[in-house]
Amino acid sequence: MLEDMVRNLFYIGIIISASGLIGPPFALAAGLAFGLTTVHHFHVESRQLSKFLLQAAVVCLGFGMNLKEVVHAGRSGFMYTAISITFVLSLGILLGRMLKVEKTQSLLIAIGTAICGGSAIAAMGPVLDAGEEEMGVSLGTVFVLNSVALLLFPLIGWYMHLTQTQFGLWAALAIHDTSSVVGAGAKYGATALAVGTTVKLARALWIVPLAIATATLRKNKAKIYWPWFILYFCAAAVLASYVPHYLPQMAAVFAGLNRLGKSALTVVLFLIGTGITCTTLKEVGVRPLIQGVTLWIVVAGLSLWAIHLGWIAL
Repeated sequence: MLEDMVRNLFYIGIIISASGLIGPPFALAAGLAFGLTTVHHFHVESRQLSKFLLQAAVVCLGFGMNLKEVVHAGRSGFMYTAISITFVLSLGILLGRMLKVEKTQSLLIAIGTAICGGSAIAAMGPVLDAGEEEMGVSLGTVFVLNSVALLLFPLIGWYMHLTQTQFGLWAALAIHDTSSVVGAGAKYGATALAVGTTVKLARALWIVPLAIATATLRKNKAKIYWPWFILYFCAAAVLASYVPHYLPQMAAVFAGLNRLGKSALTVVLFLIGTGITCTTLKEVGVRPLIQGVTLWIVVAGLSLWAIHLGWIAL
């Protein structure tokens, strides 16, 4: 009876999240409340479904983008992204050694922080021959910090009076997962959403050269999980930017797909929340969590400081 009730609550949460009755932050909060207060067995299903929905949501959000904005943000953010990734990887590895975090686990946390959270960890895990426990601890650390960032970043942005462009750039440089960048950007405003998503996706492209270089150095023949959804996002942006000029009726279709992407994103955030359980928090452990939190605070603080002073701008 109790198991059936928990299952029903899980499905109800998905339905309400998809309905548009609640926004992304409330969906995440509801998912966290479910995950931390109930005993359920939906962890694997939630992770698989959220991964698919996240990628589908990002592609659908591409139908709401303007190609000029995508190209401009990606080109302008390239140098910042390259510098940021190099710095974060170096600092993450150093912190891991200082805290005596297991080598593979430490590297996964550093890569997840430097590039794009769970997607980078999922792509690099097979290349590094990471075990399930190492993957779980790394993903758990990133997901916990993602949850905090989604709620905290908009508040800091409003307090600091950041423009939407500044906030979008900060979110893209300092928040781990694309889903949380999109969620925070959507909460802050349309321009913040566009800037944050495009710069973040440009940053996510670094998975490809990093995975190839790592596999080559390790002489590892493991399968590399390519982030094809980024290519589909760009294709969607191209269609949305040019097709309505020739077929005006398609503008409504693309707008509908964009709204569908936002609804899917809200469901993703609920599912991510349900995956954060008391067991997950215990598995993360103290030292990896300290490494992840310290690295994240340094990255978020330095990037916010540089953006606020105008040293980083689009």
